[in-house]
Amino acid sequence: MICESCGKNPATTHLKTIINGELTEYSLCAECAQKLGYGNLLTGLGRNFGSLLGGFFSEADPLKEDTVRCKCCGSSFDDIARSGKVGCAECYHTFSDRLIPLIQRIHGDTKHRGKVPGGSLPQPVPQSELSLMRRELREAIDCENFEQAAQLRDRIRELEGGAQHE
Repeated sequence: MICESCGKNPATTHLKTIINGELTEYSLCAECAQKLGYGNLLTGLGRNFGSLLGGFFSEADPLKEDTVRCKCCGSSFDDIARSGKVGCAECYHTFSDRLIPLIQRIHGDTKHRGKVPGGSLPQPVPQSELSLMRRELREAIDCENFEQAAQLRDRIRELEGGAQHE
């Protein structure tokens, strides 16, 4: 896909905007995205307080060189702020005092819950309910009420199948 602004370079930045309820999508090359103010949202945050998310790093002294480095990958907090990417899993521990408030402000929470198709997880079925249904199934079989037994069997399988996905 070619940049919709310059028409020359390959598009690397894809933007979606909603204005007055209408969704508009743009595909821009890195150069045009940078000119229009869209780039890596964390680029320069450690040094440029006028940037979009500069307030998130407002506690940091932009003139002071960050000397703390991750013992695993060697990244400094300044490196993370410049690239917008955390170097490794250990960085979350090394820089937790600075990353946790930032993550909280950006995402509203510090726990990742992921996405769930359909919007919610199936609720666990209480074992007492399953036990009751199994007992009813045995009684239906004993009374030779096979239609009710088949319905109970299918419902138990459905409930047990949902419980196995947790």
